Amino acid sequence: MRVTGPERARLSQRAAIASVVMALTLLIAKSWAAIATDSTAMLGSLADTGLDLIASIMTLVGVRIAALPADHDHRFGHGKAEALVALGQVVLITISALGIGWRAIDRLIHGAETANPEIGIGVSIFAIASTLLLLSYQRRVIARTGSVAIKTDNLHYSSDLYLNGAVIAALIIDHFLRVPGADAAFGVAIAGWLLWGAWQAAGDSVDQLMDAEWPVEKREAFLAACGDYPELKGIHDVRTRTSGVHDFIQFHVWVPEDWTVRQAHDKLDRVEEDLQRRFPGTEILLHLDPEGHTDREGMLPHHLTERR
Repeated sequence: MRVTGPERARLSQRAAIASVVMALTLLIAKSWAAIATDSTAMLGSLADTGLDLIASIMTLVGVRIAALPADHDHRFGHGKAEALVALGQVVLITISALGIGWRAIDRLIHGAETANPEIGIGVSIFAIASTLLLLSYQRRVIARTGSVAIKTDNLHYSSDLYLNGAVIAALIIDHFLRVPGADAAFGVAIAGWLLWGAWQAAGDSVDQLMDAEWPVEKREAFLAACGDYPELKGIHDVRTRTSGVHDFIQFHVWVPEDWTVRQAHDKLDRVEEDLQRRFPGTEILLHLDPEGHTDREGMLPHHLTERR
């Protein structure tokens, strides 16, 4: 079950700190290995780890900001800080991939030899083992918090498994099997893999920043739950969005014309409280209309407001 409030902030920040510590450890180990092996694939892995460290620090800052309570200037909270951080990570991953690709193509054209492959292989195995531990921990945190920043961080570190495996393969093929250009070719493949990951990771962040509607399944599940309450008939002008881990839904609902304002509020407040219990972390905004009435003064065209 998803957690919210201080518990979510505590779990997200712990996951972000774990990422920073691991990235710093691997940065030191891979620096030594890159110097010892002169491998393009290892150099690419080092560059990626350096950006991992920056991205993990950004994630830590982002989840701390997102955990801040709503204030006078941000009454919907600070949840979009996570999406901004995740988008920043995408930019860093893209820059890393382009740099690795450029270096690999240069060595593919001009040629270069690797050295001390056992050091690079040993460090890569250590990196894979450390990354697997971090990914396992992050997935448990994501399941409980739904943090988009930790999710993007997890995706990035998942790609590192293939990256480190590719470094091992490159060193073995290039140095032991004497296949010229293998190290550089793996470098090009790693760059392409990182670019693909960046493209995929950008989607969730952009959706949050652009206030995209909930996925159809999620929206329909909420509306189906509304059907359990006789008070919620004539629902229209439904709009949804997400900010960090907080969901927002607003809609108009018909109430009998003979109800007083007090009656309507009392009945629908109880319904709203029950829906918030069924959908934790969701803020519900209701607008009451007399039965059969549809507002025409909204900003959206009618073909959007008239349907659920």
